[in-house]
Amino acid sequence: MRVLHVLKTYFPDTYGGIEQVVHTIASHTTPLGIENRVLVLTPGQPRTDIAPAGYEVRRYKRDLYIASTGFSVSFLKHFKQEAAWADVMHMHFPWPFADLSYLYAGVKKPSLISYHSDVVNQVQLNKLYAPLRDRYLAKMQTIVAASPGIMQSSPVLQKFKDKTQLITYGIEHFEQLPETDPEVQSWRQQFGERFFLFLGALRYYKGLHILLDALKGRDYPTVIVGRGDQHDALQKQAQALGLKNLHFVPEVTNEKKRSIMRAAYGFVFPSHIASEAFGIVLAEAAQQGTPMITCEIGTGTSYVNQDGETGLVVPPADSVAFGQAMDTFWNQPQQVAQWRAGALQRYRDNFMAETMARKYVGVYRDLLGA
Repeated sequence: MRVLHVLKTYFPDTYGGIEQVVHTIASHTTPLGIENRVLVLTPGQPRTDIAPAGYEVRRYKRDLYIASTGFSVSFLKHFKQEAAWADVMHMHFPWPFADLSYLYAGVKKPSLISYHSDVVNQVQLNKLYAPLRDRYLAKMQTIVAASPGIMQSSPVLQKFKDKTQLITYGIEHFEQLPETDPEVQSWRQQFGERFFLFLGALRYYKGLHILLDALKGRDYPTVIVGRGDQHDALQKQAQALGLKNLHFVPEVTNEKKRSIMRAAYGFVFPSHIASEAFGIVLAEAAQQGTPMITCEIGTGTSYVNQDGETGLVVPPADSVAFGQAMDTFWNQPQQVAQWRAGALQRYRDNFMAETMARKYVGVYRDLLGA
């Protein structure tokens, strides 16, 4: 069976995102008999690559980039031909140019869409885009959402709830590292036996300014791992607040990511708006048995981090509540130990890549059978 994935970019990175999800789907459905091809745009020269997992990535030249949306004449011109190769079209939302390409080409193949997030920014443009979006989604036989939260909170998915189903994200399985692992011990020697960790891209919706406000007057060792356009502003804020025990680490490898998560006392994730649709990095923290503090934003973050079971969930954009949650972690180590066990169990029960892959193959077969 041939499956064509269509998404706007493809750079599977250390810190999650739609690209990582698509890579995990393609790499774990390939052994199940699926021939995957990924179709994307590139700001560089067009090319075709074979991923290590054996699937194909075809990159068309991006000609224009406006309001976080890439456009490509060659992509549009060849889209019908690309679709002819596939048995099943697997579209990935949001990317308005994919909507246009799909409708313009008059695709008649069995089609599903993974609805990764609402379009939160560009409010006025979104109003103009809505008719195209709704016509496009109406063409899909199946819509897949990754959490009950987004199924309930998304006004777009509410229009199509009769054909929307849940397949939560899964991640590559790695065993929990032992406490005695040398890298785990190395991180604790560097930052302390107990430290809080954030890991991800330093973007506006990650709410890291809230975390820094929460740390004012608290001396908890805290490590922020990642790069992004908020880096300089966060460093200035930290200086203004007089934070002495805050550490910025530009990036880590996948292997070191697992060890620093295992070493951390708690994983802090203050994303405060619905642009944070899931937080795959939370599942990665749970895989290492690291309890979490997150905000209730009506998406998938509270599906991964269950309040009182795997950590704590607080109101969004509330630095007082976030700081109090950090106090609870620091002052109740026995409770944190219980949350550690809960986080690891939740990962095993819900966020395995193999489970996600089997469910998607089931959808593909259902679409072909229909």
